[in-house]
Order: sequence, then structure tokens, then C-alpha cells
Amino acid sequence: MARTSSYTIYVPLPENSEEMLLVHGSTGAYDRVSRPVAEYLLAHEEGPPPLPLYGEWSSEPALKREAPTWQPSDGTLELLQKRGYLTDLTPEEEQGQVARKAKRLHQFMQEQGPSYLFMPTYMCNLRCPYCFQDHMRTDPAYAHLLRTMSRETVDRIVATFHTLEAEHGIEVEDEYQRRIGFYGGEPFLPENRPIVEYIMDKVRALGPVSFWAVSNATHLEHYVDLLGPDGIASIQITIDGPPEEHDKRRIHADGSGSYEQIARNIDMCLDLGVKLQIRMNMDRNNVHQLPIVAEEFVARGWDKRRGFSAYTARIAAANEQTHVSNTFNTTWELDEAIDALRAEYPAMRVISRPDDAMEHRARQLFESGSNGMTQFKSSFCSAHTGMYIFDAFGDIYACWERTGDERVRIGRVLDGGQVEMNAGLTKMWRSRTPASNPTCRKCRYAFQCGGGCAVLAEGQKGKFFTNYCDGFADRFRHSVAQAYQDFVAGTEIVVQERVCDL
Repeated sequence: MARTSSYTIYVPLPENSEEMLLVHGSTGAYDRVSRPVAEYLLAHEEGPPPLPLYGEWSSEPALKREAPTWQPSDGTLELLQKRGYLTDLTPEEEQGQVARKAKRLHQFMQEQGPSYLFMPTYMCNLRCPYCFQDHMRTDPAYAHLLRTMSRETVDRIVATFHTLEAEHGIEVEDEYQRRIGFYGGEPFLPENRPIVEYIMDKVRALGPVSFWAVSNATHLEHYVDLLGPDGIASIQITIDGPPEEHDKRRIHADGSGSYEQIARNIDMCLDLGVKLQIRMNMDRNNVHQLPIVAEEFVARGWDKRRGFSAYTARIAAANEQTHVSNTFNTTWELDEAIDALRAEYPAMRVISRPDDAMEHRARQLFESGSNGMTQFKSSFCSAHTGMYIFDAFGDIYACWERTGDERVRIGRVLDGGQVEMNAGLTKMWRSRTPASNPTCRKCRYAFQCGGGCAVLAEGQKGKFFTNYCDGFADRFRHSVAQAYQDFVAGTEIVVQERVCDL
């Protein structure tokens, strides 16, 4: 007798006690079913859902697990099996199937080619208290890092591109458009201007390229002629509250604020046609000020400007200045807080929740009638597929939150276009998939989540190959349910573009 697949996800529909949505985490199927069908499947699951390596899953839907008196028709059972909800495979066989699918998907993503990130310097003119790089500017033991990339280093880095691309199956003659990012420290300090322009010229000489950046935007006026659709086309900029609150968080070394500098440069960038993604780092102390931020964006007319978007992100306790009691425990808690504010303040429409993009992707599935396999994630981010971060020393890292420590670099560039890779560390970073640890391999949300952030997982458990759930079960179910309700109601949605999503 077929059993219920271990990868069946149950999505309750608010204000609809008669029906539920089923999502299959491995086949990508999405289906609306009657409540008795969902309860029949739940009753035929073998054992309780697998637990993560720490704590408990977010609460699963409250469904009866006892044997139902109702029996689906043969046609319904056949359809449930065809869609994957019922299976003849054992749990172990099903896990093996998921592992093989994850491997194929991950290989496909790696074959899309590498992405490059230049860090012209670890120096920064701001001293944000929650910064994970704070020690680099305040601890004298790291003073040696505070240098600017040289032209010779740029030449060595660019000379390695064809070698790195060959590792991803990209040949010299292929039409491959490179995507180059700038990061720091602060990449766009005034003194970095010559090296940034030199990097852009060197890469352009190789062929098609697009440029983007993460910047604090305090000195963008020095880069006017490098900004725009044909230059640095998109920038992520951080604003952490209305002017008064922002100026307590995004501060210069002398303690002064930065809001007005940034606001002027936002206007300048929008005038130049640069796409801007405004990131707002949220904790329990500033989230209630989001409506004021939204009203500020509207008052300045930014919400009407082409290429402007704004989104929120959860602050993690990354240093001693950030106390965990002030942070949200999960991204789901931040989503809920923003939902409550949206219900009360209409201006909040201009600010995205962390999971609005996930809701939009589900809505696209309902409108197209396709399954969700096209949206499966082979990893949490491109640190596990093909991101190469080059610092001022020519050291190569996989993750921008793990830079500046040569013990965790995955490689370094040498003279003559040669690159020396640390095979062990490269394999560690590039092999992290939803199937690379026993918990994620069993999890019904694995292909939607990608396993979570490796850095946060390692920080919480001291293990690289472990899960970091971040309230994902609740986030996924809520997003899918809301997307379906809006689809049925015909509600128009507006999605803000994520220009720097790694």
C-alpha cells in the first residue's frame, strides 16, 4: 500500500476550513484539495515529521492524524500518486531520490558560470554598530587589512577569469556576459575612484559585462561619470530608519550621522538612471519606525521614481555591540511585525517584507499553471555555486561574510593568470546543498529553502553542514496561502525588483 510522501507540505487557507493547498517539496506539484484528502494523507504518513538538529520546526498545521473513516476514490488516489503525494518508495529511497535531484540541480546552477565581486578595500568611513566587519576598523590587530587594491592586483585577478570560468564549463569563445560587483568595506571611498575605474576598464576589455555594487552611498558624488545603465547600473544602499534613527546607527567615525549625504546621492543616482535597492536592517528597536520611513520615501518622491525599491532584512547578532535580545529570532517574526504595520499604515506599501518575493513567485505559479520545480533552490546563495570574492590582496573568498581571514580563503591569484585554489575549502563551500546534511535531506521544505545560511548555521551550531531554518516553514506556508488567495481574488500585485540578490 502506498504511503504519504515525506515531502508533502500542507498549507491551510485562512477563512477556508473546507480546503487546503498541497505542495510537494520534491515534484514541485501545487494542488488544492478538500480537507478530508489532506487529512487522509497526513494519517498515512510514517512517523512524525523529522526534527531539525536544534530546537523544533515552526508549528505545523493542526490536522488530525488518526485513521480517517473517509476513503478517497480510486481516481483520487491515482492522481495523488501521480502528483507525488502518495509513493511506493520507502523514506530512505525517497531521500536518495531527493539527494540525486539536488546534485543534478546544483551542477546545473554551477554550469551557469561564476560571478565576481571586487573588494577594493576593507576600509570604511562608517562605524555601524551591528557591522560584522567592525573589528577590522577598531582592532589594531587587523590594521594590515586596511589597504587599497593595486592595479597590479587587478591585472592578476582579471587574468584568472578564463581559468575560473573553465571550471564552470565556460569556454573562451562562449558568449558569456560577466556580472561584476563592488563590495567592501566601502568600495566607493573617494580615494578608491581610480582603482574602481581601472577595474571597470579592464573587465570591459574582455567582453560584455554589467556592474552592480553594495555601497553606503556617502561618497557617490565622486563617481558620477561611472554611474548609470552603461556603468554601475544598480546599487544596494542601506537606510536604517527615519533621519534621526538612521543617524544613530549609520554613523561616521566621529559620531556624526549620514542620512542627508545618502539622500542627496539617492536623488543623484535616480536622476542618472541607476537602479537602487534600499535595504533597511531591522531589529525590535527600529521596526516600529518603518511607517515614518515609508512616509519619508513618499515625501521625497522616491516611490514614484523608476528603478527605486526598498526592502527589509533582519539584523543578526554578529558582534558584541549587537545583543540578541534586541534582534528578531527569525525572519518570520519580522514578516509578522511588518504585516501588522501594513494593516494600519497604507504608506507601508512602498516597503517590501523579506518574503514578498517568495509570495510573488507562488502567485506566478498559480497564474501560469506550471509546477514549482522551476523555482527549486540548489543552495541558499551563490557562495555555494560560483561566487568569487577578490580582496585587495588577491585572496579569494566564497562568502562576503567570511572575508579578511586567510584561513578561510578558498584561493588566491598568482602572477601570469594563475590561480591557486584550496581544494578542501572550495569543495566545502561549493558542495553545500539541500541534500548535504541529514536534516535538510529529510525536510519537506528543502528545495524551497536551500538549507539556510551557512554562516548563521555555523555560528549557531559550530557546524558548516547543518541547517539554519529561520522560521522558513511558517514563511513558506503563509506566502503560498496569501498568493493563492490573491490569485483567486484577482488582486493586483506590485513586486519591487531585487537588483543585488545573491
